[in-house]
Amino acid sequence: MENNNKVSHPAFSPWKESWKRLRKHKTALVGIGIIVFFILIGILAPLIAPGQWDGQDLAQSLKSPNFSHWLGTDNLGRDLLTRIIYGARFSVWLGFFSVSGSIIVGSILGLLAGYFGRWTDTIICRIFDIIMAFPAILLAIAIVTVLGPGLLNALIAISIVYVPTFGRLIRSRVISIKEEEYIAAARVIGMSNLRILFMHVLPNSVAPVIVQGTLGVATAVLYAAALGFLGLGAQPPTPEWGKMIADSRQYVVTAYWTVLFPGLAIMLTVLGFNMFGDGLRDALDPKMKK
Repeated sequence: MENNNKVSHPAFSPWKESWKRLRKHKTALVGIGIIVFFILIGILAPLIAPGQWDGQDLAQSLKSPNFSHWLGTDNLGRDLLTRIIYGARFSVWLGFFSVSGSIIVGSILGLLAGYFGRWTDTIICRIFDIIMAFPAILLAIAIVTVLGPGLLNALIAISIVYVPTFGRLIRSRVISIKEEEYIAAARVIGMSNLRILFMHVLPNSVAPVIVQGTLGVATAVLYAAALGFLGLGAQPPTPEWGKMIADSRQYVVTAYWTVLFPGLAIMLTVLGFNMFGDGLRDALDPKMKK
């Protein structure tokens, strides 16, 4: 009698394998912890902040860190800890949504350029070349100058300068994927180009975009801080970290804490996203599989 008992093996899932590798990546876990920390303090700001972010007390201006104001106060007597906590909302939000916009627009353009080729590819690639011909931060400054200062315009500017990065990344993936046999089979059975793009091509192209997007948020936070420092991003009295440094730069010697702590917040946020991005890259890299 034949033995029909078969040993069942769990279905292989590349995403599950990547998640297992990511959980073992200590650097990535530290980065995730930093990111989650700043996201949480931004969400819970009204509950955990010791005061109002726009509350002024000129009698307490430029007070060094003490039991009443753990990180000191600024030149208008506003509690620095409160403003940094609320600033997490603006800085992280600006970095995340600007990169999200770049990924959406860049992915659509990259899909069209890589899949259809010919004149479509030529036009889209020339648009990418024009944008990339300018230094990113200078182009962002120029766009905000035209649109006018403000958080929303800074978000739009940062999104525009990042579009070619994700567009070129998706395009290169699509060019190689569209020659696969399963894409040819989808065409043979009459599947439309739109369904092929969004059901087969795009899902197999997202891994490098996720990694680049994570690293891109870190740079976007820096760009947002730079625009705020130049007065082109957040406007007073918004507690954006770059703007806080700009408002306190004249007190860097007499009240160092007004510059030090917002700068540390920017540094830690950027560090967290970079550490997470590096770990995510290693986890999604097929060469890291055992």
